[in-house]
Amino acid sequence: MIIKVKVVPKSSKISIAKKDGFYHVKLTAAPEKGKANAQLIDVLSKFFNVKKSQIRILKGETSKEKIIEINHCSTKIL
Repeated sequence: MIIKVKVVPKSSKISIAKKDGFYHVKLTAAPEKGKANAQLIDVLSKFFNVKKSQIRILKGETSKEKIIEINHCSTKIL
């Protein structure tokens, strides 16, 4: 499954919402040295109930808008 994500780093709390075809993910981590990307993968793995190794950032490593691939997803798409 491929999803589009918009990331908001350095938020006060972690949350996920789907709007306008994107998953809007608020993270507490700062966007430095891969910390926000690591937290994004952790949050998505819990949300979709998959292992972290099953999530890959296809596009947007250094951008707020990302294309994410999730393999073997068992959760229904919102």
